[in-house]
Amino acid sequence: MPAWASGEGEKNPKVTATSVPSPVPGSAGEVNIYSYREPGLIQPLMEAFAKQTGIKVNVVYAKDGLIERMAAEGVNSPADVLLTVDIGRLTDAKDKGITQPIKSEQVDEEIPAAYRDPDGAWVGLSQRARVVYASKDRVKQDTITYAELADPKWKGKICMRSGQHTYNVGLLASIIAHEGEEKAMKWAEGVKNNLARKPAGGDRDQVKAIYAGECDIAVGNTYYMAAMETSNKPEQREWANSVRLLFPDANDRGTHVNISGAVLAKHAPHKDAAMKLIDFLASHEGQKIYAEQVNEYPLDVDVPISERVNAWGTLNPDKLPLADVANNRKKASEIMDKVGFDQGPGA
Repeated sequence: MPAWASGEGEKNPKVTATSVPSPVPGSAGEVNIYSYREPGLIQPLMEAFAKQTGIKVNVVYAKDGLIERMAAEGVNSPADVLLTVDIGRLTDAKDKGITQPIKSEQVDEEIPAAYRDPDGAWVGLSQRARVVYASKDRVKQDTITYAELADPKWKGKICMRSGQHTYNVGLLASIIAHEGEEKAMKWAEGVKNNLARKPAGGDRDQVKAIYAGECDIAVGNTYYMAAMETSNKPEQREWANSVRLLFPDANDRGTHVNISGAVLAKHAPHKDAAMKLIDFLASHEGQKIYAEQVNEYPLDVDVPISERVNAWGTLNPDKLPLADVANNRKKASEIMDKVGFDQGPGA
Protein backbone atom coordinates (compact mmCIF):
# COMPACT_ATOMS: atom_id res chain seq x y z
CA MET A 1 0.00 0.00 0.00
CA PRO A 2 1.40 3.43 -0.90
CA ALA A 3 2.42 5.74 1.92
CA TRP A 4 -0.17 8.33 1.00
CA ALA A 5 -2.93 5.83 1.74
CA SER A 6 -1.77 3.97 4.81
CA GLY A 7 -0.43 6.96 6.72
CA GLU A 8 -3.62 8.98 6.42
CA GLY A 9 -5.71 6.09 7.63
CA GLU A 10 -3.65 5.82 10.80
CA LYS A 11 -3.85 9.53 11.56
CA ASN A 12 -7.60 9.88 11.15
CA PRO A 13 -9.92 7.16 12.47
CA LYS A 14 -12.62 8.44 10.11
CA VAL A 15 -10.39 7.61 7.14
CA THR A 16 -9.41 4.08 6.20
CA ALA A 17 -7.36 2.75 3.34
CA THR A 18 -7.09 -0.52 1.48
CA SER A 19 -5.14 -1.88 -1.42
CA VAL A 20 -6.24 -4.51 -3.92
CA PRO A 21 -3.07 -5.97 -5.44
CA SER A 22 -2.96 -7.17 -9.00
CA PRO A 23 -3.18 -10.97 -9.32
CA VAL A 24 -1.40 -10.70 -12.65
CA PRO A 25 2.41 -11.08 -12.65
CA GLY A 26 4.09 -7.90 -13.81
CA SER A 27 2.27 -4.80 -12.64
CA ALA A 28 0.15 -2.95 -15.18
CA GLY A 29 0.21 0.17 -13.05
CA GLU A 30 -2.02 1.42 -10.27
CA VAL A 31 -4.98 3.69 -9.65
CA ASN A 32 -5.72 5.76 -6.54
CA ILE A 33 -9.33 6.16 -5.45
CA TYR A 34 -10.97 8.44 -2.92
CA SER A 35 -14.27 6.84 -1.94
CA TYR A 36 -17.30 7.91 0.07
CA ARG A 37 -18.73 4.45 -0.56
CA GLU A 38 -18.42 1.81 2.17
CA PRO A 39 -15.54 -0.65 1.64
CA GLY A 40 -17.81 -3.68 1.57
CA LEU A 41 -19.92 -2.23 -1.21
CA ILE A 42 -17.17 -1.48 -3.71
CA GLN A 43 -14.68 -4.24 -2.83
CA PRO A 44 -16.21 -6.75 -5.31
CA LEU A 45 -15.85 -4.19 -8.09
CA MET A 46 -12.25 -3.35 -7.22
CA GLU A 47 -11.26 -7.01 -7.04
CA ALA A 48 -12.85 -7.79 -10.41
CA PHE A 49 -11.16 -4.78 -12.03
CA ALA A 50 -7.73 -5.70 -10.63
CA LYS A 51 -8.15 -9.28 -11.81
CA GLN A 52 -9.19 -8.25 -15.31
CA THR A 53 -6.61 -5.51 -15.90
CA GLY A 54 -3.67 -6.28 -13.62
CA ILE A 55 -3.92 -2.74 -12.26
CA LYS A 56 -3.35 -2.34 -8.52
CA VAL A 57 -6.17 -0.46 -6.77
CA ASN A 58 -5.49 1.80 -3.77
CA VAL A 59 -8.53 3.17 -1.96
CA VAL A 60 -8.96 5.81 0.74
CA TYR A 61 -12.41 5.65 2.36
CA ALA A 62 -14.04 8.46 4.33
CA LYS A 63 -17.58 9.45 5.27
CA ASP A 64 -17.01 13.12 4.50
CA GLY A 65 -14.45 15.72 3.49
CA LEU A 66 -12.93 14.02 0.44
CA ILE A 67 -14.07 16.66 -2.04
CA GLU A 68 -12.64 19.40 0.17
CA ARG A 69 -9.46 17.37 0.59
CA MET A 70 -8.99 17.04 -3.17
CA ALA A 71 -9.56 20.76 -3.62
CA ALA A 72 -7.00 21.57 -0.93
CA GLU A 73 -4.44 19.13 -2.36
CA GLY A 74 -4.71 20.73 -5.79
CA VAL A 75 -2.07 19.61 -8.29
CA ASN A 76 -0.44 17.48 -5.60
CA SER A 77 -3.50 15.30 -5.05
CA PRO A 78 -2.76 11.58 -5.49
CA ALA A 79 -6.42 10.88 -6.30
CA ASP A 80 -7.27 9.58 -9.76
CA VAL A 81 -10.95 8.82 -9.23
CA LEU A 82 -13.58 9.93 -6.73
CA LEU A 83 -16.37 7.44 -6.04
CA THR A 84 -19.37 8.89 -4.25
CA VAL A 85 -23.05 8.63 -3.55
CA ASP A 86 -25.66 11.29 -4.25
CA ILE A 87 -26.13 13.70 -7.13
CA GLY A 88 -25.39 16.54 -4.73
CA ARG A 89 -21.85 15.37 -4.09
CA LEU A 90 -21.25 14.77 -7.79
CA THR A 91 -22.34 18.29 -8.70
CA ASP A 92 -20.40 19.66 -5.72
CA ALA A 93 -17.24 18.03 -7.07
CA LYS A 94 -17.83 19.75 -10.39
CA ASP A 95 -18.51 23.10 -8.72
CA LYS A 96 -15.31 22.80 -6.65
CA GLY A 97 -13.29 22.46 -9.87
CA ILE A 98 -11.73 19.08 -9.03
CA THR A 99 -12.94 17.22 -12.13
CA GLN A 100 -11.89 16.80 -15.72
CA PRO A 101 -14.13 15.63 -18.59
CA ILE A 102 -14.76 11.89 -18.89
CA LYS A 103 -14.44 11.16 -22.59
CA SER A 104 -15.39 7.56 -23.22
CA GLU A 105 -17.37 5.73 -25.89
CA GLN A 106 -17.87 2.91 -23.37
CA VAL A 107 -19.51 5.25 -20.87
CA ASP A 108 -21.64 6.96 -23.52
CA GLU A 109 -22.84 3.62 -24.84
CA GLU A 110 -23.65 1.92 -21.53
CA ILE A 111 -24.92 4.76 -19.30
CA PRO A 112 -28.00 6.76 -20.40
CA ALA A 113 -27.44 10.49 -20.92
CA ALA A 114 -29.80 11.33 -18.04
CA TYR A 115 -27.20 9.86 -15.67
CA ARG A 116 -24.18 11.66 -17.15
CA ASP A 117 -23.08 15.24 -16.67
CA PRO A 118 -23.53 17.20 -19.94
CA ASP A 119 -19.94 18.43 -19.64
CA GLY A 120 -18.56 15.01 -18.70
CA ALA A 121 -17.67 16.06 -15.13
CA TRP A 122 -19.25 12.93 -13.63
CA VAL A 123 -20.98 9.71 -14.59
CA GLY A 124 -23.64 7.82 -12.68
CA LEU A 125 -22.96 4.13 -12.08
CA SER A 126 -25.83 2.73 -10.02
CA GLN A 127 -29.19 3.71 -8.61
CA ARG A 128 -30.84 3.20 -5.23
CA ALA A 129 -34.28 3.99 -3.87
CA ARG A 130 -35.15 5.69 -0.57
CA VAL A 131 -37.90 3.45 0.76
CA VAL A 132 -39.85 2.69 3.92
CA TYR A 133 -38.82 -0.25 6.09
CA ALA A 134 -41.98 -1.51 7.81
CA SER A 135 -42.44 -3.93 10.69
CA LYS A 136 -43.91 -7.21 9.47
CA ASP A 137 -45.78 -7.64 12.75
CA ARG A 138 -47.09 -4.13 13.39
CA VAL A 139 -47.64 -2.60 9.94
CA LYS A 140 -50.27 -4.27 7.77
CA GLN A 141 -50.63 -1.82 4.89
CA ASP A 142 -48.96 -2.63 1.58
CA THR A 143 -48.67 0.88 0.15
CA ILE A 144 -47.50 4.22 1.49
CA THR A 145 -46.65 7.73 0.32
CA TYR A 146 -43.96 10.11 1.48
CA ALA A 147 -46.71 12.59 2.41
CA GLU A 148 -48.23 10.00 4.73
CA LEU A 149 -45.08 9.99 6.88
CA ALA A 150 -46.20 13.39 8.19
CA ASP A 151 -49.66 12.08 9.15
CA PRO A 152 -50.23 12.17 12.95
CA LYS A 153 -51.31 8.51 12.82
CA TRP A 154 -47.57 7.69 12.76
CA LYS A 155 -46.79 9.79 15.86
CA GLY A 156 -44.06 8.09 17.88
CA LYS A 157 -43.67 5.34 15.30
CA ILE A 158 -41.00 6.59 12.85
CA CYS A 159 -37.22 6.23 13.08
CA MET A 160 -34.82 8.16 10.84
CA ARG A 161 -31.17 9.05 10.71
CA SER A 162 -30.08 12.70 10.76
CA GLY A 163 -32.14 15.03 8.63
CA GLN A 164 -28.87 16.62 7.50
CA HIS A 165 -27.52 13.36 6.11
CA THR A 166 -27.12 13.54 2.36
CA TYR A 167 -29.73 10.79 1.81
CA ASN A 168 -32.46 12.68 3.68
CA VAL A 169 -31.45 16.06 2.28
CA GLY A 170 -31.84 14.55 -1.19
CA LEU A 171 -35.29 13.20 -0.33
CA LEU A 172 -36.46 16.57 0.99
CA ALA A 173 -34.94 18.30 -2.05
CA SER A 174 -37.12 16.12 -4.28
CA ILE A 175 -40.20 17.08 -2.25
CA ILE A 176 -39.32 20.76 -2.69
CA ALA A 177 -39.02 20.23 -6.44
CA HIS A 178 -42.41 18.51 -6.59
CA GLU A 179 -44.45 20.51 -4.09
CA GLY A 180 -42.63 23.73 -3.23
CA GLU A 181 -40.83 24.98 -0.13
CA GLU A 182 -43.91 25.63 2.03
CA LYS A 183 -45.29 22.11 1.72
CA ALA A 184 -41.80 20.66 2.12
CA MET A 185 -41.35 22.50 5.41
CA LYS A 186 -44.72 21.30 6.70
CA TRP A 187 -43.70 17.77 5.73
CA ALA A 188 -40.40 18.01 7.59
CA GLU A 189 -42.19 19.37 10.67
CA GLY A 190 -44.79 16.60 10.49
CA VAL A 191 -42.22 13.83 10.18
CA LYS A 192 -40.19 15.31 13.04
CA ASN A 193 -43.28 15.28 15.25
CA ASN A 194 -43.85 11.62 14.38
CA LEU A 195 -40.35 10.49 15.32
CA ALA A 196 -40.05 7.90 18.05
CA ARG A 197 -36.68 9.25 19.14
CA LYS A 198 -33.99 11.77 18.32
CA PRO A 199 -32.36 10.94 14.95
CA ALA A 200 -29.21 8.87 15.42
CA GLY A 201 -27.16 6.21 13.65
CA GLY A 202 -27.31 5.00 10.07
CA ASP A 203 -30.04 3.35 8.03
CA ARG A 204 -29.36 -0.08 9.50
CA ASP A 205 -29.68 1.32 13.01
CA GLN A 206 -33.22 2.40 12.20
CA VAL A 207 -34.13 -1.16 11.19
CA LYS A 208 -32.53 -2.41 14.40
CA ALA A 209 -34.86 -0.05 16.27
CA ILE A 210 -37.88 -1.52 14.48
CA TYR A 211 -36.72 -4.99 15.49
CA ALA A 212 -36.40 -3.78 19.09
CA GLY A 213 -39.92 -2.35 19.04
CA GLU A 214 -38.83 1.29 19.34
CA CYS A 215 -40.65 2.25 16.14
CA ASP A 216 -42.80 0.69 13.42
CA ILE A 217 -41.36 2.21 10.26
CA ALA A 218 -38.10 3.78 9.11
CA VAL A 219 -36.73 5.45 6.00
CA GLY A 220 -33.68 3.87 4.39
CA ASN A 221 -31.93 3.00 1.15
CA THR A 222 -32.77 -0.28 -0.54
CA TYR A 223 -29.29 -1.82 -0.61
CA TYR A 224 -29.06 -1.84 3.18
CA MET A 225 -31.73 -4.55 3.14
CA ALA A 226 -29.41 -6.77 1.12
CA ALA A 227 -26.47 -5.89 3.36
CA MET A 228 -28.42 -7.10 6.38
CA GLU A 229 -29.92 -10.15 4.67
CA THR A 230 -26.46 -11.37 3.65
CA SER A 231 -24.56 -10.19 6.74
CA ASN A 232 -22.26 -12.60 8.57
CA LYS A 233 -23.70 -11.14 11.76
CA PRO A 234 -26.80 -13.15 12.80
CA GLU A 235 -28.38 -10.17 14.53
CA GLN A 236 -28.44 -8.16 11.30
CA ARG A 237 -30.16 -11.00 9.49
CA GLU A 238 -32.76 -10.96 12.27
CA TRP A 239 -33.28 -7.23 11.81
CA ALA A 240 -33.86 -7.74 8.09
CA ASN A 241 -36.27 -10.59 8.72
CA SER A 242 -38.39 -8.35 10.95
CA VAL A 243 -39.23 -5.87 8.17
CA ARG A 244 -40.44 -5.59 4.60
CA LEU A 245 -39.96 -2.80 2.10
CA LEU A 246 -42.66 -0.40 0.96
CA PHE A 247 -41.96 1.75 -2.11
CA PRO A 248 -43.48 5.20 -1.43
CA ASP A 249 -45.60 6.81 -4.15
CA ALA A 250 -45.20 3.69 -6.30
CA ASN A 251 -48.63 4.29 -7.84
CA ASP A 252 -48.16 8.02 -8.28
CA ARG A 253 -45.07 10.10 -9.08
CA GLY A 254 -42.72 7.26 -8.18
CA THR A 255 -40.22 6.49 -5.44
CA HIS A 256 -37.34 8.89 -4.81
CA VAL A 257 -34.10 7.58 -6.28
CA ASN A 258 -30.53 8.78 -6.26
CA ILE A 259 -27.30 7.57 -7.80
CA SER A 260 -23.76 6.62 -7.03
CA GLY A 261 -21.16 7.82 -9.48
CA ALA A 262 -17.57 8.57 -10.40
CA VAL A 263 -15.46 11.62 -11.07
CA LEU A 264 -12.17 11.70 -12.98
CA ALA A 265 -9.86 13.82 -10.83
CA LYS A 266 -8.59 17.01 -12.44
CA HIS A 267 -4.97 16.23 -11.61
CA ALA A 268 -5.14 12.43 -11.88
CA PRO A 269 -1.54 11.13 -11.88
CA HIS A 270 -2.66 7.83 -13.46
CA LYS A 271 -5.25 9.07 -15.94
CA ASP A 272 -5.10 6.07 -18.28
CA ALA A 273 -5.64 3.61 -15.43
CA ALA A 274 -8.38 5.85 -14.04
CA MET A 275 -10.24 5.81 -17.35
CA LYS A 276 -9.92 2.04 -17.54
CA LEU A 277 -11.53 1.81 -14.10
CA ILE A 278 -14.40 4.13 -15.02
CA ASP A 279 -14.95 2.21 -18.26
CA PHE A 280 -15.02 -1.04 -16.30
CA LEU A 281 -17.56 0.27 -13.79
CA ALA A 282 -19.81 1.40 -16.65
CA SER A 283 -19.33 -1.82 -18.63
CA HIS A 284 -21.82 -4.68 -18.79
CA GLU A 285 -19.59 -6.67 -16.42
CA GLY A 286 -19.26 -3.83 -13.92
CA GLN A 287 -22.98 -3.14 -14.02
CA LYS A 288 -23.69 -6.83 -13.35
CA ILE A 289 -21.57 -6.63 -10.19
CA TYR A 290 -23.51 -3.55 -9.05
CA ALA A 291 -26.71 -5.53 -9.61
CA GLU A 292 -25.77 -8.98 -8.32
CA GLN A 293 -23.23 -8.29 -5.56
CA VAL A 294 -23.92 -4.72 -4.43
CA ASN A 295 -27.68 -5.21 -4.93
CA GLU A 296 -28.27 -1.80 -6.44
CA TYR A 297 -30.19 -0.92 -9.57
CA PRO A 298 -27.81 -0.89 -12.57
CA LEU A 299 -27.98 2.07 -14.95
CA ASP A 300 -27.25 -0.10 -17.98
CA VAL A 301 -30.79 -0.93 -19.13
CA ASP A 302 -29.60 -4.27 -20.53
CA VAL A 303 -28.47 -5.53 -17.11
CA PRO A 304 -31.25 -7.09 -15.00
CA ILE A 305 -31.64 -6.47 -11.28
CA SER A 306 -30.73 -9.30 -8.92
CA GLU A 307 -33.27 -11.88 -7.78
CA ARG A 308 -32.89 -10.55 -4.25
CA VAL A 309 -33.76 -7.00 -5.28
CA ASN A 310 -36.62 -8.22 -7.47
CA ALA A 311 -38.12 -10.02 -4.47
CA TRP A 312 -38.53 -6.74 -2.59
CA GLY A 313 -41.09 -5.44 -5.07
CA THR A 314 -41.31 -3.34 -8.22
CA LEU A 315 -39.53 0.00 -8.30
CA ASN A 316 -41.31 2.78 -10.15
CA PRO A 317 -38.63 5.48 -9.96
CA ASP A 318 -39.47 9.15 -9.68
CA LYS A 319 -38.78 10.74 -13.09
CA LEU A 320 -37.70 14.03 -11.54
CA PRO A 321 -34.46 15.19 -13.21
CA LEU A 322 -31.48 14.72 -10.90
CA ALA A 323 -30.49 18.32 -11.54
CA ASP A 324 -33.71 19.43 -9.79
CA VAL A 325 -32.71 17.42 -6.72
CA ALA A 326 -29.22 18.91 -6.73
CA ASN A 327 -30.52 22.46 -7.16
CA ASN A 328 -32.80 22.17 -4.11
CA ARG A 329 -30.34 20.57 -1.70
CA LYS A 330 -29.22 23.82 -0.07
CA LYS A 331 -32.81 24.84 0.63
CA ALA A 332 -33.58 21.33 1.93
CA SER A 333 -30.71 21.52 4.40
CA GLU A 334 -31.90 24.94 5.56
CA ILE A 335 -35.41 23.59 6.14
CA MET A 336 -34.12 20.63 8.16
CA ASP A 337 -32.19 23.10 10.31
CA LYS A 338 -35.10 25.52 10.63
CA VAL A 339 -37.55 22.88 11.88
CA GLY A 340 -34.93 21.46 14.25
CA PHE A 341 -35.31 17.99 12.77
CA ASP A 342 -32.26 16.53 14.47
CA GLN A 343 -33.43 17.71 17.89
CA GLY A 344 -36.13 15.07 17.71
CA PRO A 345 -39.80 15.08 18.69
CA GLY A 346 -41.03 17.63 21.20
CA ALA A 347 -37.98 19.86 20.80
